[in-house]
Amino acid sequence: MGLERTIPATKPLDWPMLVQRLTAHGESPVLRMIDGLPAFPDEIPSDDWKELRIGMAGGMVTLRRTPEGFSCVTWGTADPRLQASTEQLVHAIVALTTA
Repeated sequence: MGLERTIPATKPLDWPMLVQRLTAHGESPVLRMIDGLPAFPDEIPSDDWKELRIGMAGGMVTLRRTPEGFSCVTWGTADPRLQASTEQLVHAIVALTTA
């Protein structure tokens, strides 16, 4: 069981700007995986990434590229804190990738 949120995008996602925006809103995102491979916490994904696993205050969120833009996925039963972290991630991506 999981929850998926699709985010249409008109611009590419800038990882350092995403981290900065989330940090400014009380999150502490940590990159855990890039395209199924372990990542260094301070690693910046290449421009052609397909899937990121991001450690957030509420738990792990998967961020995928889609033809429409991006998709945020939480797995299992998302408690309220994980849902709040996912919402912050979605709002940050919308702010950074739409006109």
